[in-house]
Amino acid sequence: MTDVLIVGSGPTGLTLACELALSGAGVRVVEGRTAPHRESRGKGLWPSSLEVLEGVGVAEPLTAIGSGEVVLRKYFDGAHVNDTPMPGSGLLIGQWQIEEALRDRLAGLGVQVEYGSRLAGITQDAAGVRAELADGTVIGARYLAGCDGGHSTTRKVLGIPFEGSGEEEPAMVTGDVRAPGLSREFWHQWFTSEGGGMLLCPMPGTDTFQLQASPEQDEHGGLLPPSLESFQRLFDRHARMPGIRLADATWLSAWRVNVRMATRIREGRVFLAGDAAHVHPIAGGLGMNTGIQDAAALGRTLTAALAGQAGGDVLDAYEAERLPVAAEVLADTARRYERVMAAVRTPGVGTEAGLD
Repeated sequence: MTDVLIVGSGPTGLTLACELALSGAGVRVVEGRTAPHRESRGKGLWPSSLEVLEGVGVAEPLTAIGSGEVVLRKYFDGAHVNDTPMPGSGLLIGQWQIEEALRDRLAGLGVQVEYGSRLAGITQDAAGVRAELADGTVIGARYLAGCDGGHSTTRKVLGIPFEGSGEEEPAMVTGDVRAPGLSREFWHQWFTSEGGGMLLCPMPGTDTFQLQASPEQDEHGGLLPPSLESFQRLFDRHARMPGIRLADATWLSAWRVNVRMATRIREGRVFLAGDAAHVHPIAGGLGMNTGIQDAAALGRTLTAALAGQAGGDVLDAYEAERLPVAAEVLADTARRYERVMAAVRTPGVGTEAGLD
């Protein structure tokens, strides 16, 4: 029996694993994916998250790759309006690079992510937790942490409600693309008087940009799925730079507005953290950062519990600390998102409107 079984190997799960392994706890990390991804996804670390990652020994390699200086170049109806330097307190870096650094650190602590291991069921009693995987394998642990994202199997198996609201139609398409000839000195943000827009953010340590854009519609008003061809048409419409051809599109995804949180984030010896516990709008870049903070708090709770401190009271501390934080983040990001959507109708205003 291991001390803690972690389901999910995103930034939340990997940060928690490093925290626990450094404390001397026995840790296993299972992941339904068959291999690591290389998708930019969440792309910004705030100072509080960098502090947590410094504590587990990965801040140095991340700051060596990432960028602390970001300049937003704003366009309106195809014309360049202004450039806005952003404060250098955070770090622009791809999520896959964060996960890679955490996996390397974890491997140095003797723990490897177990890929192709999909959770199927959970049972627990006063002595511990039994996690059944899809292949029939059963893993025993004293505690289990569900860090398995917005579609969390852990949360569903436990029957914990995920309350809130969400949109059926995607609000945005995303991807990682190359854009030869486009300056990598700026986070390009195009908006138009007719509505909609496109953002291309250069990802440090790569030759790719993270693309975010309003979805393309077909002749009947239906939304088209993300593709390189659709990205190019959207780019031509918003950027109006005929010499730029997008290439090598990967991580094709569509993002929907969801504002939801679990009604509880502890069920006996099982805990939820990160997107498994709460999902919210992207404005302000708080998603991945909130998950990393969850991991730090849960790491403190489980380290204390494994040391035999205060019995059940110490286990209650995690939910008492993080559930109110999640509720405030949901409300805050919803307000930020609405503010950005309204602000970008003004020439020269971009995503910085969500940081105020």
